[in-house]
Amino acid sequence: MSQIKPLPLALAAASLIAAVLLYSWDGQQTEAVVSRAVVEAGPLLLGALCGLLCERSGVINIGIEGMMLMSAFAGFFIASYSGSIWFGMVGGLGMASLTGLFLAWTSVTLKQDQIIAGTIINIFALGFTSFYYVQGRTMASIPRFAIPGLADLPLVGPMLFDHGILTFSAMFIVVAVHLMLYRTRWGLRTRAIGEHPSAADTVGVNVITLRYRNVIIASLLAGVAGLHLLQSASSFQRGMTNGKGFIALAVMLFGRYRPFGAMGAALLFGLLGGIQAQLQFKQALDIPPQFFGMIPYLLTIIVLAAAGLAARPPAAAGTPYEGA
Repeated sequence: MSQIKPLPLALAAASLIAAVLLYSWDGQQTEAVVSRAVVEAGPLLLGALCGLLCERSGVINIGIEGMMLMSAFAGFFIASYSGSIWFGMVGGLGMASLTGLFLAWTSVTLKQDQIIAGTIINIFALGFTSFYYVQGRTMASIPRFAIPGLADLPLVGPMLFDHGILTFSAMFIVVAVHLMLYRTRWGLRTRAIGEHPSAADTVGVNVITLRYRNVIIASLLAGVAGLHLLQSASSFQRGMTNGKGFIALAVMLFGRYRPFGAMGAALLFGLLGGIQAQLQFKQALDIPPQFFGMIPYLLTIIVLAAAGLAARPPAAAGTPYEGA
């Protein structure tokens, strides 16, 4: 547990306490806010884990937005034409892995600028999905599960035990990534190639192969994040990621490149997103709705300016490995 930084978790705990206090004031509305917060946090957490694994491996990935968008588009396209949501999910993950393979190829093999490679993914994804988007098509809903008994608990029930399968998967994935990163040989080697790849190479670690493998694995997490957006909407819209891939980068920075830190930061961003949605829906204040819509992005700027300065990225992140 020494790998878990206290600040993001403290913020997550403070958010939970605030939710409990709000529940005592307006239970029904607070349940909606907290439930929406967990749903909003899902793709942000998965996107942050994608960026975290890439940078821990020495590859900067700013193409998370494009990976999410391509996965959502492919998943929707295949599911709507095949009639099978499961085929769609497999197709979405396959598309995400292809974008990850492109990033690995340009960054690791060609040794090109990793920021440019990620930007190419984002621009291509937006143009490709906008061009081939077909309006009016729908797909089957991604299954939703409510755990009997637990889902009926006030506040905690809808927050943790009544969500879609991809929301539940995000909760398990963050634990799995933490254990794999800090408790396995793979995790030790991954952190080594992100900090000092030449030293890892001298003890027999194949830096090129491991970076390829980790970037593709990370892209699958971005793919799950894209499918998570379909879980909420059951349809595809142009630009439906709406900047969530970039917010995920801020979540990664705020979490100090650690899985549980990213989880705490994602819950904080998710809670603000839930509050923003409720205020915009209720129109309780005489404030333009655009003001509420900018709150997550304003927080992103603040996080990048504050936490980004304090967070120490892996030493070799963004540096192509030239070999021993």
